[in-house]
Amino acid sequence: MTHRDWYDDSDYVRAVEQSEHMNRVGWKAIAAVTGLLGIAVIGVVVVCLAGVVAMAYVVVANP
Repeated sequence: MTHRDWYDDSDYVRAVEQSEHMNRVGWKAIAAVTGLLGIAVIGVVVVCLAGVVAMAYVVVANP
């Protein structure tokens, strides 16, 4: 038999704390992936714009 009383909620409190911790970890992971995707999109846009500028230069530079 355990030494805990019938109204001991320590297991439930521990489960809630673990759940809240995992919730925070999950949101941090979501934010990190979203940020990395945003950086990747910005990089693709920069590369595409550089390509457009290079093509425009080639068209204008050749008489």
